[in-house]
Amino acid sequence: MTTSSTSPTKGQAFQKTERIEAPMGGPGRGPMGGGMVGQKAMDFVPSAKRLVARMRPDRGKAVGVVVLGIASVVLMSIGPRILGHATDLVFNGFVGSKIPPGTPRSMWPEAIQGMDVVPGQGVDFTAVAHVLLLVLAIYAGASLLGWLQGFVLNTVVQNTIRQLREDVETKINRLPLGYFDRSPRGELLSRVTNDIDNVSQTLQQTMSQLLTSVMTVLAVLAMMVWISPLLALVALVTVPLSLLVTAQIMKRSQGQFVAQWRRTGALNAQVEEAFSGHALVKVFGRQHEVERTFAEENDELARVSFGAQFVSGLVMPSMMFIGNLNYVLVAVIGGIRVAHGSLSLGEVQAFIQYSRQFTQPLTTVASMANLLQSGVASAERVFELLDADEEPADAPDLAEPALRHGEVAFEHVSFRYDEDRPLITDLSLVARPGQTVAIVGPTGAGKTTLVNLVMRFYDIDAGRITLDGVDVAGMPRATLRGQIGMVLQDTWLFAGTIRDNIAYGRPDATEAEVLEAARATFVDRFVHSLPDGYDTLIDEEGSNLSAGERQLVTIARAFLTDPALLILDEATSSVDTRTELLLQHAMAALRTDRTSFVIAHRLSTIRDADLILVMEDGAIVEQGDHAELIDRGGAYARLYRSQFTAAIEEGVA
Repeated sequence: MTTSSTSPTKGQAFQKTERIEAPMGGPGRGPMGGGMVGQKAMDFVPSAKRLVARMRPDRGKAVGVVVLGIASVVLMSIGPRILGHATDLVFNGFVGSKIPPGTPRSMWPEAIQGMDVVPGQGVDFTAVAHVLLLVLAIYAGASLLGWLQGFVLNTVVQNTIRQLREDVETKINRLPLGYFDRSPRGELLSRVTNDIDNVSQTLQQTMSQLLTSVMTVLAVLAMMVWISPLLALVALVTVPLSLLVTAQIMKRSQGQFVAQWRRTGALNAQVEEAFSGHALVKVFGRQHEVERTFAEENDELARVSFGAQFVSGLVMPSMMFIGNLNYVLVAVIGGIRVAHGSLSLGEVQAFIQYSRQFTQPLTTVASMANLLQSGVASAERVFELLDADEEPADAPDLAEPALRHGEVAFEHVSFRYDEDRPLITDLSLVARPGQTVAIVGPTGAGKTTLVNLVMRFYDIDAGRITLDGVDVAGMPRATLRGQIGMVLQDTWLFAGTIRDNIAYGRPDATEAEVLEAARATFVDRFVHSLPDGYDTLIDEEGSNLSAGERQLVTIARAFLTDPALLILDEATSSVDTRTELLLQHAMAALRTDRTSFVIAHRLSTIRDADLILVMEDGAIVEQGDHAELIDRGGAYARLYRSQFTAAIEEGVA
């Protein structure tokens, strides 16, 4: 579709997307660089809360996850204490075997005064075996409960991500055309694919571990206080230090992760545009510039990604260092307490295990800080897409034309993309039923904008547009667009058969109706030369069809819908003159008994139009038929002659 040179801002997208202040100028700041960059910081906590709130529909399963997690953690926390009892049985038996039978307790060494030692009696292996079997059963039960917790949690996460994808798909279908005009496709695709996948990975890897880690910290802390309040206090001394280190590192990595995903979106936009226009890049010899732009964006992405991963990667070794300090303190003080008989060896053993279990979940949480930051940053990008302004909904009591004739009237219509740059001002015209109205003028005159307003891709600022006497603003968009057929300069085809592409506008069309449309638009001529006929598979690009054949398929698709109003936007501009002649015959059949708007730069294609509108700067400066406008010698005559004089002058030169 030919677009005006003005830059639309209505429906502007991604206004709050970019968070990191960009340097002034430099590469990557144009359309291929993902746009300008804002300065607002990411709101981590609100975005994280909103992400968790999306699990609300599965709150029952979420409660089950919590219950299973608590049960699993409790069993895992009991295990070391019981295992410490087994150590006491072995140690007490060993010590008892070294003390002669009948030795009074007063003659025992101070370190074993508080032990349950029987002089002359060795290790009771039966009791030890019973304790070990109990510990084995406890750990097996804890593992089973943990597996069930993971299974249920995965169900919750996948349901959440599935619903998120559905919401994004629904949202995209509700966004106005202006949103897509202002959003780089690669950036939008990055949000829909990369960011959602990253959110899924984050929830999958962090939710279970975070829940288990928090519960483990609480359970282990309770067990440590039960065994020895003094040693528990020693272990807790390192917690504030751990939290301080983690908070400082996360604070510095947060912005890095936002920049990482911003750069990912910019790189995707650049790659998508370069690959989509690969042929043009080669033709104009711009591959080196494309490679340079890609290299710059890639290097920048690598730089910010390294910064994000490096900073967040400091969490794990820092926490391990603090955990080892805690281990040393507990071991030394615990050994002193055992030597004085205040604690048994099994209790110290259990406490050391608990101290490792206490620091391990803190280390786990810290090691997931980078993933959590990245996931929440991606979630916020998706939420910004979901929060974008939607196309206004149709009122429930909208009117519809009583009869379908195809009369279109513009009554004092004004429209602008930018508030300070008027495009169409006080435009009035009437297209009678069955008329062919051609719209010509220089690029940026507002030709395509005119038909976009008819289809309500944009809403006008003043005046009104009527279809068969009914204001289009008072018609349901689906009803309005259902009465309009459009053939664009770009031949948009879909993966499937030729028959499927023709029937795209009317999926319920019969085989006879599809064939009738194909014959009327000359598609039938070339289809029979294909090996599979109408069942020939084509891809989205239609690479196995010529440009003219692809355009004929799109004309047949419009013909099948039987529209009251037909819009042809530069439908023949990309084909040769012989193919153009064939397309004109097809479009003549298509235009029969219906109102048509034809946008054309090649004026030879609209000589037989009933009404020719000449537009300049959003206003109609001339109107009439071809002969009348040529005789008038005005703007149309100058445009018409310029298409021939330019070629003559070049030949003379």
